[in-house]
Amino acid sequence: TMVQNADRMLEDCLARDPELRREWEETQKLKVDPRITRLGAVLRKTSLDELPQLWNVLKGEMSIVGPRPMLPEQLPLYGDPRAYFALRPGITGPWQVSARNEQGFAMRTEFDDAYHTHVSLALDLGILWRTVGVVLRRTGY
Repeated sequence: TMVQNADRMLEDCLARDPELRREWEETQKLKVDPRITRLGAVLRKTSLDELPQLWNVLKGEMSIVGPRPMLPEQLPLYGDPRAYFALRPGITGPWQVSARNEQGFAMRTEFDDAYHTHVSLALDLGILWRTVGVVLRRTGY
Protein backbone atom coordinates (compact mmCIF):
# COMPACT_ATOMS: atom_id res chain seq x y z
CA THR A 1 0.00 0.00 0.00
CA MET A 2 3.06 2.27 0.17
CA VAL A 3 5.55 3.69 -2.29
CA GLN A 4 9.10 2.36 -2.51
CA ASN A 5 11.50 3.85 0.05
CA ALA A 6 8.56 4.78 2.29
CA ASP A 7 10.72 4.85 5.44
CA ARG A 8 13.16 7.29 3.90
CA MET A 9 10.31 9.44 2.59
CA LEU A 10 8.83 9.55 6.10
CA GLU A 11 12.15 10.63 7.61
CA ASP A 12 12.49 13.40 5.02
CA CYS A 13 8.93 14.66 5.53
CA LEU A 14 9.26 14.68 9.31
CA ALA A 15 12.59 16.52 9.10
CA ARG A 16 11.08 19.25 6.90
CA ASP A 17 7.72 19.74 8.62
CA PRO A 18 7.51 20.20 12.43
CA GLU A 19 3.71 19.89 12.36
CA LEU A 20 3.91 16.50 10.64
CA ARG A 21 6.56 15.44 13.16
CA ARG A 22 4.25 16.38 16.04
CA GLU A 23 1.37 14.43 14.48
CA TRP A 24 3.63 11.40 13.93
CA GLU A 25 5.03 11.47 17.45
CA GLU A 26 1.54 11.67 18.93
CA THR A 27 -0.27 9.09 16.80
CA GLN A 28 2.40 7.12 14.89
CA LYS A 29 0.47 7.85 11.69
CA LEU A 30 -0.33 10.77 9.40
CA LYS A 31 -3.81 11.83 8.32
CA VAL A 32 -2.41 12.77 4.91
CA ASP A 33 0.41 10.29 4.43
CA PRO A 34 2.44 10.96 1.26
CA ARG A 35 3.83 7.40 1.33
CA ILE A 36 0.48 5.74 0.57
CA THR A 37 -0.37 4.91 -3.04
CA ARG A 38 -3.83 5.58 -4.50
CA LEU A 39 -4.67 1.89 -4.41
CA GLY A 40 -3.22 1.70 -0.91
CA ALA A 41 -5.52 4.51 0.22
CA VAL A 42 -8.56 2.56 -0.99
CA LEU A 43 -7.35 -0.67 0.62
CA ARG A 44 -6.70 1.10 3.92
CA LYS A 45 -9.97 3.03 3.93
CA THR A 46 -11.90 -0.22 3.45
CA SER A 47 -9.56 -2.16 5.81
CA LEU A 48 -8.88 -4.66 3.02
CA ASP A 49 -5.17 -4.20 3.71
CA GLU A 50 -5.74 -6.23 6.89
CA LEU A 51 -6.86 -9.40 5.05
CA PRO A 52 -3.35 -10.89 4.59
CA GLN A 53 -3.13 -11.07 8.38
CA LEU A 54 -5.69 -13.89 8.30
CA TRP A 55 -2.78 -16.10 7.22
CA ASN A 56 -1.02 -15.14 10.48
CA VAL A 57 -4.16 -16.12 12.40
CA LEU A 58 -4.24 -19.53 10.69
CA LYS A 59 -0.55 -20.04 11.56
CA GLY A 60 -1.28 -19.20 15.22
CA GLU A 61 0.88 -16.07 15.23
CA MET A 62 -2.07 -13.70 15.66
CA SER A 63 -5.62 -13.68 16.95
CA ILE A 64 -8.62 -12.16 15.23
CA VAL A 65 -9.14 -9.95 18.32
CA GLY A 66 -6.27 -8.64 20.41
CA PRO A 67 -3.92 -5.71 20.80
CA ARG A 68 -2.69 -4.12 17.58
CA PRO A 69 0.71 -5.47 16.44
CA MET A 70 3.50 -3.20 17.60
CA LEU A 71 6.50 -2.15 15.55
CA PRO A 72 9.86 -2.55 17.33
CA GLU A 73 10.51 1.20 17.19
CA GLN A 74 7.20 1.80 19.01
CA LEU A 75 8.26 -0.12 22.13
CA PRO A 76 9.69 2.98 23.90
CA LEU A 77 6.35 4.75 23.33
CA TYR A 78 4.41 1.94 24.94
CA GLY A 79 5.30 2.55 28.58
CA ASP A 80 4.78 -0.79 30.32
CA PRO A 81 4.32 -3.32 27.49
CA ARG A 82 3.45 -6.32 29.70
CA ALA A 83 -0.24 -6.28 28.71
CA TYR A 84 0.75 -6.18 25.07
CA PHE A 85 3.21 -9.08 25.28
CA ALA A 86 0.83 -11.19 27.39
CA LEU A 87 -1.54 -11.60 24.44
CA ARG A 88 -1.21 -12.51 20.78
CA PRO A 89 -1.65 -9.43 18.57
CA GLY A 90 -4.97 -9.16 16.77
CA ILE A 91 -6.29 -8.03 13.43
CA THR A 92 -8.86 -5.98 15.29
CA GLY A 93 -9.08 -4.87 18.88
CA PRO A 94 -10.38 -2.24 21.26
CA TRP A 95 -8.15 0.55 19.94
CA GLN A 96 -9.14 -0.08 16.32
CA VAL A 97 -12.85 0.25 17.11
CA SER A 98 -12.60 3.07 19.65
CA ALA A 99 -12.06 6.24 17.64
CA ARG A 100 -8.49 5.32 16.74
CA ASN A 101 -8.34 8.19 14.27
CA GLU A 102 -8.82 10.72 17.06
CA GLN A 103 -6.64 9.04 19.69
CA GLY A 104 -2.95 9.53 20.35
CA PHE A 105 -0.60 6.59 20.63
CA ALA A 106 -0.55 6.85 24.44
CA MET A 107 -4.27 6.07 24.44
CA ARG A 108 -3.55 2.82 22.60
CA THR A 109 -1.67 1.51 25.64
CA GLU A 110 -4.68 2.24 27.84
CA PHE A 111 -6.97 0.30 25.49
CA ASP A 112 -4.55 -2.65 25.45
CA ASP A 113 -4.19 -2.64 29.25
CA ALA A 114 -7.97 -2.59 29.71
CA TYR A 115 -8.42 -5.37 27.16
CA HIS A 116 -5.79 -7.51 28.91
CA THR A 117 -7.54 -6.99 32.26
CA HIS A 118 -11.06 -7.75 31.00
CA VAL A 119 -10.47 -10.21 28.13
CA SER A 120 -13.50 -12.46 27.57
CA LEU A 121 -15.51 -14.07 24.80
CA ALA A 122 -18.25 -11.46 25.27
CA LEU A 123 -15.73 -8.62 24.93
CA ASP A 124 -14.24 -10.20 21.79
CA LEU A 125 -17.70 -10.63 20.23
CA GLY A 126 -18.50 -6.99 21.00
CA ILE A 127 -15.25 -5.86 19.39
CA LEU A 128 -15.97 -7.99 16.31
CA TRP A 129 -19.44 -6.43 16.03
CA ARG A 130 -18.01 -2.91 16.33
CA THR A 131 -15.35 -3.81 13.74
CA VAL A 132 -18.10 -4.46 11.20
CA GLY A 133 -19.34 -0.90 11.80
CA VAL A 134 -15.85 0.58 11.43
CA VAL A 135 -15.34 -1.26 8.13
CA LEU A 136 -18.78 -0.32 6.76
CA ARG A 137 -18.36 3.35 7.76
CA ARG A 138 -14.78 3.32 6.43
CA THR A 139 -13.52 5.23 9.44
CA GLY A 140 -10.08 3.64 9.40
CA TYR A 141 -6.94 5.19 7.99
